[in-house]
Parts: sequence; structure tokens; C-alpha cells
Amino acid sequence: MLGMVINRQKRSGDSQVTEDPDFDLIKRFLTGEEEAFNRLVLSYQNRVYGLCFRLTGNLDEAEEVAQEIFITVYKSLKNFRGDSRFSTWLYRITVNHCKNRMKYLGRRGYFTSESVDQPVEVENGEVARQIRSEDMDALSQMERKEVQKLVQDKIQELDEEHREVILLRDMEGLSYEEIAEILGLPEGTVKSRIHRARLELKAKLEKELGK
Repeated sequence: MLGMVINRQKRSGDSQVTEDPDFDLIKRFLTGEEEAFNRLVLSYQNRVYGLCFRLTGNLDEAEEVAQEIFITVYKSLKNFRGDSRFSTWLYRITVNHCKNRMKYLGRRGYFTSESVDQPVEVENGEVARQIRSEDMDALSQMERKEVQKLVQDKIQELDEEHREVILLRDMEGLSYEEIAEILGLPEGTVKSRIHRARLELKAKLEKELGK
């Protein structure tokens, strides 16, 4: 299995795959070095937890799902073929786990959303919740904390397919190609969804502000 992963990395002409900074840790884990997996977890745990929180809107659910995700990764890493970067593969698992959890909770009529006043730490400290878009210019006069809370609240009101693409693009900073790979969609569909999501979010924000 390790040989397959290594050969896949060597054969691929995709620089995104061959230059995967996590490949060495993956190789070491697959040869029995448990500490290598611990380093992968430390590298990604805050990003995974932050995305889980943004997708579910609940701190407790985010923590539980994040734990399940890394258990899945631990068990499945031997099957990682190197067709994409490890981070892309991990994001795909994260999104799918969150979708399944939201469906599970939805069937039980259980939905709660935490206030963004509660800090959620990512790799550089508190999670960045602002949207990097020209559509946010109308909000520049508001206090930063109020903007962040308002934006996060309105993102939670988007439907699932719009919420996930705007989070992956505007908050996680992923490329259209990476998002398409994560969601299993054509790149054109991803761009279209992001455009519609931004328009919907902008309308919600403007309505809230009475514009």
C-alpha cells in the first residue's frame, strides 16, 4: 500500500500532488510511526474544528464531529492514493461528516446555532469570520465584532450547498479547483454556486441593515 502511494506521487504530473507538504508525514505514518499522525492532527485540528463549527453552527457538535473525522482519517489513511493533496482529501471528509451530522440532527428536529461571541480557535488564534469580498464594503462602518457576528449569523441562514461553498472559498481561502474536487462538482458549478451564495448573503445583510 505504501508503495502504491509513493508510486502514485512519482507518476503524477500534477505539481499540487507531488509537492504535497504532508506527504513525508503520511509516508512515515504508513511505515508505523504514530508520532507522524499526531503531527498531522496538530497541523489541521484547528482548521477542521473551525470548519465544523461554521458548517454546523454548534460548538459541541463541531467538537464531536472533528473527533470523528480524525478517527476516520486514522483508519483510512492507508487508502489515501495521493490523487489530491492531503488537505483536499481531509476537507472532503470534513464536509461529508458535517453533512451527515446535519442530516442526522435535522431528522430529529435539533438545530442550534452558537453565538460567534464565543471564541473558536484556529491555527493562528481566533477564527477569522469576515468575508473577503467587495460585497462587504457596505458594512465597513460597523464595528468589526458586530460585522463578524452578523455575517456568521446570515451564513447560517443559507441553504447547505450555498453555505458550504462560501465557507470553503471566502473563509477557508480554497481555490475553485480544490472546492470542485472536495464537493465532487464541475468547477463551473462551484463558481455559479459561489456567485449565487454571495448575492444571497449580500441581500440578507442589506435587509438586516435596512438598505
